[in-house]
Parts: sequence; C-alpha cells; structure tokens
Amino acid sequence: MNPPDGLPGAGAFDLGAIGAGLAFAGSLSVLRKALGSSGSPGAAVVQAPPGTGKTTLVPPLLANLHGRRGRVVVTQPRRVAARAAARRLSALDGSRLAGRVGYTVRGERQAGPDTRIEFVTPGILLRRLLSDPGLEGTAAVVLDEVHERGLETDLLLGMLAEVRALRGDLAVVAMSATLDAPRFAALLGDADGGGPAPVVDCPAVNHPLDVQWLPAPAARLDVRGVARAFLDHVAAAAADAQVRAVAADGSVDALVFLPGAREVSYVAAALRSRLGRHVDVLELHGQVGPAEQDRAVSGRGPGDPPRIIVSTDLAESSLTVPGVRLVIDSGLSREPRRDAGRGMSGLVTVSCSRASADQRAGRAARQGPGTVVRCYSQQAYGAASAHATPEINVADLTGAALVLACWGAPGGNGIALPDPPPRQAMEDAVEVLRELGAVSDDGQVTAAGRVLAGIPADPRLARALLDGGTSAGHQFAAGVVAALSGDHRAPGADLPRLLAQLSADTGPAGRRWSEESRRLAALARRQQDGAGVVPAATAAAGEAVGAVVALAFPDRVARRVPGSDGAGQYLLASGTRAGLPAGSTLSGHEWLAVAEVSRAEGRDAAGTGAVIRAAAPISLGVAEAAASHLLADTVEAEFSGGRLSARRTRRLGSLVLSATPVRPTAEQGRRAVAAAVQSSGLAALAWSTAAASFRRRLAFLHRELGAPWPDVSDGALLGRLEEWLGPELGDLAAGKPVTAVDLADPLRRLLPWPEAARLGELAPEYLEVPSGSRVRIDYPEPGDAAAPVVAVKLQECFGLAESPRLVGGRVPVLFHLLSPARRPLAVTDDLTSFWSGPYTQVRAEMRGRYPKHPWPEDPWSAPATARTKQRR
Repeated sequence: MNPPDGLPGAGAFDLGAIGAGLAFAGSLSVLRKALGSSGSPGAAVVQAPPGTGKTTLVPPLLANLHGRRGRVVVTQPRRVAARAAARRLSALDGSRLAGRVGYTVRGERQAGPDTRIEFVTPGILLRRLLSDPGLEGTAAVVLDEVHERGLETDLLLGMLAEVRALRGDLAVVAMSATLDAPRFAALLGDADGGGPAPVVDCPAVNHPLDVQWLPAPAARLDVRGVARAFLDHVAAAAADAQVRAVAADGSVDALVFLPGAREVSYVAAALRSRLGRHVDVLELHGQVGPAEQDRAVSGRGPGDPPRIIVSTDLAESSLTVPGVRLVIDSGLSREPRRDAGRGMSGLVTVSCSRASADQRAGRAARQGPGTVVRCYSQQAYGAASAHATPEINVADLTGAALVLACWGAPGGNGIALPDPPPRQAMEDAVEVLRELGAVSDDGQVTAAGRVLAGIPADPRLARALLDGGTSAGHQFAAGVVAALSGDHRAPGADLPRLLAQLSADTGPAGRRWSEESRRLAALARRQQDGAGVVPAATAAAGEAVGAVVALAFPDRVARRVPGSDGAGQYLLASGTRAGLPAGSTLSGHEWLAVAEVSRAEGRDAAGTGAVIRAAAPISLGVAEAAASHLLADTVEAEFSGGRLSARRTRRLGSLVLSATPVRPTAEQGRRAVAAAVQSSGLAALAWSTAAASFRRRLAFLHRELGAPWPDVSDGALLGRLEEWLGPELGDLAAGKPVTAVDLADPLRRLLPWPEAARLGELAPEYLEVPSGSRVRIDYPEPGDAAAPVVAVKLQECFGLAESPRLVGGRVPVLFHLLSPARRPLAVTDDLTSFWSGPYTQVRAEMRGRYPKHPWPEDPWSAPATARTKQRR
C-alpha cells in the first residue's frame, strides 16, 4: 500500500533520493497538502523556474498520493522533452524505462501495464480524452510548461477542468515557469465554487549570471527570413565565447538558441568548420532523430570534449541540459501566425519575448556561475513583448475547432479556456470543417469529423490522407502528408521535387519521413471506410502529388495570372494573389495546388505580398474535383457607366473559368442597378438640373416642416430605393440609358397629398423681383442648414422694401445683390436694413465705376430695371 503522505514505502517512489539537491524538494510538503489525501485529491498550480526539479518531483509525489487509483500522466509540449523526462526519472528511480516510468509520443511508445508515471505530448492526451472523456485508469494529470501557452495545452486546461468537475477523484496539477499562475489557478479552481486552486511557489536558485550584449552590425532579419550574415555573427560569437570559457574552465558546455531547424543546421555546420574536432557540436530540434536528441540532452562523459548544443527553443524550459554554463542567444523565435485577410497561416520568425530571453539566459546559471551572450542590443530586448503571444490568439484554429466540436463545445461555446478563441478565427475554422464534412451546419461534429479527429494531423491533411488514398494509394498519400506536416522546405516551392529528394535521402531526414509515411499509411488503412468526404479526382501520374494537396487545401488551388509567365504569379481560389520564388521550376504550369503560402516582404513574391512555399502542378479537372464545393455558375449583371451589361460566369472560388455575354433577366437587372446605386451612391444616376432643383426644394421643406414632407437625403433615398425608384429601376434594367430617365418623376411620387398643392407657395421655384424678372431660388443641398439664395442685380430690387419669406413667412430669402457686371456687392436677408444703411456706401463706390447705371439716392421709390444702361 502506498503511504498517504507520499513518503517512501512499499511500491512508492523515494522522493528523498529522487529530489536530492533539487530546489523544489523544499516545496513538496506544501504541494502534498494542496493535493490532499487519497480520498480527496485536489488541483494545484506549481510555479517554479526551469531547473528547480518540478518535472522530476511532482509526478512521483502524485503517484505516491493517488497511484492506487491509476496512472499519473504528465504532458510535455515536445517529444524530445517527454522522452528525456521519462529517461531521467526512471534513472533516478533506479527502474528500467517502460517499467514504473514510461512515455508515449507520436510514433513511439515506451510504457507497459506496470507503468505508474507516463510522459506524453499534449496531442496524445487530447486524443485520449476524446476517446475516453472520463480518463478511466488515470489518477492524476500534470500539465507541464503551461506558461508557453501552446494551443493544445490551453485546450487541455479547459477540458480537464470539466472532467475534474464530474470526476472528483482526479488530481490535476498545472506547472508554470512564469508569473501567470493565477490565470491557471482560477481555471482549475474548486469544482464546488471554493475559489482558485492553490499556487505553490519555488524560488529560483540560479547562480550569478554575467550578461553580455553583442549586437550584430546588420539586421537580424531580411526579406528571406533570418539573415545569413546574422547567423554567421551568432556562429562567430558562440565560437569565441566557447574558446574563452573552456580556457577558463574545461567543464563548460555551451547552448546556442536559434529560431528553427534550418538555422540550427547552418550555425552548427559553421561551428564545426571553425572549431574542428576540439568541440563536439550537437544539434537539438524536432527533426533530429531520438538518439541524437538524447545525446544532446545528456551530460558528457569523462574525457569527452567540450560541447556546444545548437538548439531551437525546446531547450528553453522543457529540458535541462547538464553542463551548460554558457548561453548564446539569437533573441529570435518562431511563432504561428494567421493572416485572415489572405487565408494564410504558418510560422513566422519574430523577436522572442523578454520572459523567453530570461529563461534562455537562466540556463547558464543552473549549476554554477554562468554567462549569456545576447547577439542583439539592450534596446531590442526592452522593445520585446513581456510574454509569448498565446497560440490560440494567432494560430489557425481548424484543429482546435474539431477537438472542441468532438468534446461537445462547438465553436468553443460553453468551455472555459485561459483565453477565449478569437471570434473570427473560430468562425473561419468552423467553416473549413463544414466544407470537410467534419461538422454539421450547427457546428456539431459528424461521424466523418470523429474519424478525422483520430488522425494526428491537421484536419485538412487528414482528409487528404484518407481520400487521397482512394486514388493515389494510401502509402503515396501518406508520403505527401508526411512531407507537408514536417518542417521541410520544398526547393523552389516544388513539392514533387522535395518528395523525390526525401525518397532518395538515406540520412536522418529521409528516415524520419519514411517512418512517418508508414505510420500515417497504416492509420489510413484502418480508417479506410472512414471519413466519407469528397473522393479524390483521378489524376495523371505527374499530378498525383497535386491531387492530394488539392484535397487538403481546395481553397488554394491556383491559376497562373495571364501575362505573368516570367514572374510566376498565381491567383488562388481564396482570392489571394501569390508569387513563386524566383527561378521556380513550377512557373510554367497553368494550374497549381498550393500547400503553403506565406507573407512576403521585398520582391520574393513578384510584388504580390505573398509567396508560395510549397505547391504541385494539377489539371483543371483535378482542381474542379477537389474544390467542387467552390464551383459556381452564375449570371453576373453589372450597372456601370450608366449602362447595364451581364455575363454568364463559371467560377472556382475567385477564379473565373469562363465568362459569356448574356441578356440579364428583369430581376437580375434590377438587382444590378440597385447594387450599383447602393455602392456608388445617388451619383450613379443622372440628375438633370430640374430634378436636382426639385430634390433640393423637397429637402428644404422637410428640414423646416418635417413630416409629411419626405426626407430626400442620400441615406433616406438609398434606404427606400425600390419604393421611390421602382418603375425607373425597371427602365434601367431593360437597358434604358441612365440619361434618359427623369428622376423628377419618382420624386413627385413622394409628395404628400393634399399638402403637395402648397409646394409652389411654400417653396417656389422662382421669385419675381420688382424689375419683373423671375429669378431662380437656389435651395441648399439636402442636409445643408443654409438659407435659400436669390442672386440678382441690385438695380432689379429697387422698391422692394422687405425681404420675401418662404414657408409661410418662416425663412427669409438670402439676397446676393450683384453689380452690373454680376459681381457680389452685398449679401443680406434684411433688405430694409440694407437700403437704410450699407446701400449708401455701395452707391458711393459704384457711381464712379458704373456711371451709366442708376444709383438713386432713394432706392425705396426708384423704378427697378433689368437694363444695363440708363435711358437717355
């Protein structure tokens, strides 16, 4: 029986021996209390820096406390970390691997019936939860490195919180290396509303750390990614620092951080060239084999040369690499990003967060005084974000949406997560699942969706794996999917060429691809009758790769843009325009199935703003079969330049396959005219002088009197377009030129009766002045608060003692009194005041300039005249 307090006993893990020298051993009693006895397990959040021993000590503590009910499952965000943690714990326990301690990662399992602690990746545990939501046989779950905010770990936090609410005997521990623990504690709080889960802290035990800044003379990134000159700078910095460190202390190993596998390989090769056999240069990233990974994370033996481990960020917090006292940090990381506007997603290289930079630096001071060389400036460090961006906020959510639909939380509704998924990203992901047949119209998972969820790949690649096998064969489809899901770069974006290289490669990369292909093919065969979505098109031998890609990404089938033969520009069915890399062997093909497209800067994408990274040629027939749901045959009527035209258009998404001029129906024409007017505004119509004047009079009356005089502003008329322009819309839809349609007629239909009879009285079109002239009244534009204006020569108004008023005496007319040359002399809406005062000054100034025109001293009684000269 295991002792309830977690101390050593029959079958128990010896925590004293395992935790000897580890800082977290001092926090075990606090955690033991938080987790409770075997009768009432709890939840807790462990907050401790990397290297303190939490990954080594917490799982065996849980096994001692609650192991009688089942296994302790521990998630690690990376396969290499899961394997390394299992090996280390089994070694400290003195047991064989796959005995009391084991692991399960994609394509590899070292665990058996006697395994009490099992390390797994988050994806493995997610699939277990979907197949067994109660996690029968599991007593406790430990989620490690939750501060990294990986998408799968975030999903597990929300799902396990729900499992714990239903299964009171399940213990859950979340472990974080940063100060964001309260967020996770609230999520794992007491199922009975007793508040957040307790947080157990462990202080850092780092030794003194010397921080050195060595910024590169040029930018770290260029238009193609990480600049080669910067990688050379990192290699030189690492070599120089390692030589100095080894000269002072021969036991020092170095750890170099770079954003991705390609950069790791480049710098590792440069270091081997610089240092020769004097230093053992090792690579650590997801593409190296398990044996190479295990060698990198193990300490060096007696007599072994100093080591430089060149790694991606997987050595940042998931692993402790023994012997490291020197860190060289590029300050870069690779994070997922989604471009909703272009329908693109993928990994981009960015400056790492300050939290990541601090964790990387801390690796040098775990076992003694250390040094970190940062190959960037203090200003760049200060400008970086405080924490890494949660993956759920920036990544493509198609896989997450399928998991949530299978869990019974379609679209993320009804489940509490550390951060809610962005609404638009989730809606886009659910729409992709609908197109795959994975969810129904209301977002509920279908039988096909559950089959796709059982494939450890993006749902789109899972669809291609299953359906592509029906025509190209499961092994062939699996090879394409394995290449797409791995971190491989297609030369010149030529995916068939990449597959040929992988097939011929007898090295680690080729072996890993071959193993993954066989594993995926076996999965596809087991699900042969599974998904039931659109079958693959029968493709010619040279197009088989493209057929599989098109099944995965039907919205990315692409057609060459006419006239871009040399530039290699393509338009995708999604509407994104992208270019092939310069010199790509694919540029002569009319149709492509694009597997990867990403943002581009500079001239990589022939000025399109996006670049195709992986694609394969296809035919039109394959494109139509794979993307059949995007096919549309419509009549598109357009009203432009005052004329109506129409074409019958066959489209594949945004790609126009054919267009033939046709005569639109009356209804199609009406819709086209209405859409053009709504889009371009009333200016799309032809307003005659009379119609525009009549509209201004109506707008003036509505402004002054309100209803029932109609609102004829742009917004009001556009809002009731069919009502006031009904017959005229029909005329335009029948092909009548816009200039032949009199808009005064539809405006008259808006007149209120019997009030319309007073239109000429309230807002006359003309004003008769004393000279006998009828002068047009200029009413303001709709929405303008100005007064009606009459522009008339001053001599025509002699004898007009008061300014006329409109709208039953409410609004005075504003007179623009003009000279004989029709230049403004005065502006007034009070003629009485003007004749009594300002007129005298106007008369004095104008008599000399226009001596032949009347300028009487008494304008009240002088005869008004429209003549330009006095009679003799």
